[in-house]
Amino acid sequence: MARRTRSAFLENRTARLKLATRKKPYTAQIAPGIFLAYRRNAGPGTWSVKCSRWLKRFALADDHEDANGESVMTYWQALERAKRLARAGEGNSEQPISVAAAIDAYEADLEMRGGRKYNATQLRLHLTDAFKSKTVALLAERELRDWRAGLVKMGMKPSSADRIGRSLKAALALAARNDKRISNTTPWQNGLKKLPDSEVARNVILPDHTVAALVRASYDEDADYGLLIDVLAETGARESQVFKLTPADLQDHLTAPRLMMPTSRKGKSRKIEHRPLAISLRLAEVLRKQATGRPANGPLFDKIWNLATTFRPIVERLGLGPETTPYALRHSSIVRQLLKGVPTRVVAAHHDTSVQMVEKNYSRYIIGDPSEALTRATLIDFGAWSGSVVVDPTIRLA
Repeated sequence: MARRTRSAFLENRTARLKLATRKKPYTAQIAPGIFLAYRRNAGPGTWSVKCSRWLKRFALADDHEDANGESVMTYWQALERAKRLARAGEGNSEQPISVAAAIDAYEADLEMRGGRKYNATQLRLHLTDAFKSKTVALLAERELRDWRAGLVKMGMKPSSADRIGRSLKAALALAARNDKRISNTTPWQNGLKKLPDSEVARNVILPDHTVAALVRASYDEDADYGLLIDVLAETGARESQVFKLTPADLQDHLTAPRLMMPTSRKGKSRKIEHRPLAISLRLAEVLRKQATGRPANGPLFDKIWNLATTFRPIVERLGLGPETTPYALRHSSIVRQLLKGVPTRVVAAHHDTSVQMVEKNYSRYIIGDPSEALTRATLIDFGAWSGSVVVDPTIRLA
């Protein structure tokens, strides 16, 4: 029979009531890495379980009333409850959340907020069953860093590994917000910091005739898929935005038709707004056919495609490289507007991003920058100097 863990100053109410009242709890180690914590209050004390990275209060102590085994507990009852909370016992719903459960919650949260579950799906594919069974509160900074480094060693681009790492970081952060026992977020804040090479822009910019060929080939593949690619190519929107469109967002009764495009949930803002984007008469006509017979506030595109999977054979048939993805349509739209002299602020607003991101990733395509005109006037034409030149003595400024 296993020995019971004794604690002379906690196991009976007489001893506990002699302790000084204080905010810091008194603790007794009841198993390796697991402590039963008792907080002495002016009123009834409280029992908590304390592990290396979290602390959870679960019951009152039987300081002034008899224990009931649920909301009020003796030392011995609290000891057993603390062990159950801290350990990952089979079928125990009280155990701290696992990585797998955190990803499930992250996926549900994405869906609830109108996002797509692709990030969670991709994340699962790159985690082993052993890793997914780990407890979130006990993850170490080094194992998270090693996991992401392993993705790069297997041939994944640093930018892709960093993107998947951000998905895991978001899932773990959500788990910490939902479970206050997870009080230390340092492991994933430090272990999944951005990789140095992940910020290098590798944007694929396609010429207009290539974009047109991709749109035509997509229609040949499937009419609904072709329309989806058509909207992405003409508006430069993200696929998550396009999948939120409803028939009511199509304003084709105007002489200049437009789409009221929903904003994404990128950045700090979580509120979805609708911003007008100009579209061609041709696209407006096709979208009106798509909208006919659909509820005004229902989805305009009710079939959810895996864009990249369907896009890949189209790219191959056209003889384009594997770096050509649906997102290249967005990059190309941004650059097309910049080269046409559209102000950077307007380009950023149209594509639901910031001026800073446009300048960071597409600065080489920005024309008409006022600062360039000002500095150009100061350039010296050294070719205009010919023959002998009289060199004046060096002038020193006081």
